[in-house]
Amino acid sequence: MTTPAPKGSCGGMDTFNILHGFPEALVRGMRSSFLLDADYHHLTQCETLEDVRLNLTESDYAETLADMAQGFSPSELQSAAIQKLVTEFQYLRSQAVEPLSTFLDFITYEYMIENVMLLLKGTLSGRDINELIAQCHPLGMFKESTMRSIPTFEPNARGYADLYQTVLVDTPVGPYFAQFLQESAEKSGADIGSVMEEVEIEIIKSSLIKYWIEDFYQFCEKLGGETGTLMLEMLNIRADTTAINITLNSFNTPLNDPAMRTSERKRLYPSVGYLYPAGTAMLADASNEEQLGEALSLFPQYSGIWNVHAAGSEKSIDDAFYERDVQMLELAFEGQMHYASFYAYVKLKEQEIRNLVWIGECILQQQKDEINKFVPVFSFHSPWRSGKK
Repeated sequence: MTTPAPKGSCGGMDTFNILHGFPEALVRGMRSSFLLDADYHHLTQCETLEDVRLNLTESDYAETLADMAQGFSPSELQSAAIQKLVTEFQYLRSQAVEPLSTFLDFITYEYMIENVMLLLKGTLSGRDINELIAQCHPLGMFKESTMRSIPTFEPNARGYADLYQTVLVDTPVGPYFAQFLQESAEKSGADIGSVMEEVEIEIIKSSLIKYWIEDFYQFCEKLGGETGTLMLEMLNIRADTTAINITLNSFNTPLNDPAMRTSERKRLYPSVGYLYPAGTAMLADASNEEQLGEALSLFPQYSGIWNVHAAGSEKSIDDAFYERDVQMLELAFEGQMHYASFYAYVKLKEQEIRNLVWIGECILQQQKDEINKFVPVFSFHSPWRSGKK
């Protein structure tokens, strides 16, 4: 797939503020909305979710939680926080001009892919369409008519082909879907209509995310400048994280069969990242966690994270990845006149929402011993600020 050239320039020191000064000022002002160390300290002392609400009344979430009924759940807290993030993002998008507007659209494509896959998977399980739509991420919503059309296909080859040709072809993620169908058909020698019934939904999702990462990477590369420098770093690491997780999750599944490792699993790895191509070739050959660890030991930026997982530490490999991501995303706010701060804001807010949900779940399940196992954002106690390792 050929990524189109950006419509316009990011602008330099002399023109950036003319084009994008207002939305950048907004997103840098929004940085002050993140919870502080003191806020997290008070939240971890709460005994009930109502105490959580009271402690958040002095934060940027006050208005969001004001209308929530008593006895709310962590999932309801999550939904309200995500809706707040979406409102802020949509306002930023409304103030953007090209090529920033397209850059912001690229951020939403990931959520569109997740929503399409959620609807497809839920439909195959016979779940109610209204329940599925309620679980979709607001940043990746299509028109309601499109959302309701996705689950109406017949669960057969012809139905899958019609799904793409009549519904997904008109969505922003349609090109990724078309690329997956085309490559799968060429590989198997089958017609496109018979491809989807032969693969699992998760493989389709991994393929679409791969195409999105590669497309976003090429777009940022064409933007160049400080935006290109920072975003290529972030997307390289995102691609590597995706490849590592695909490999780790494939053990004890058909994807780990010798024939499937090179024919199917390797195809799911993005063709960008610090692991590509030598590292991903080694990942494709790994048949167990020990071999995966040996491959990652050659890459210093990932060997430490893997050692945390291999040592059976209380910190999960996901938390280790989250810590590394938060450090990298925070640094995006240290530069000026680039788009990476918009991407970083969305991802850091997602981490903050994960923290709130974790704290809420620990309180609800009376697991106070586990409550501090979250990754704070812009914390003075972060390992990379306090000098801890």
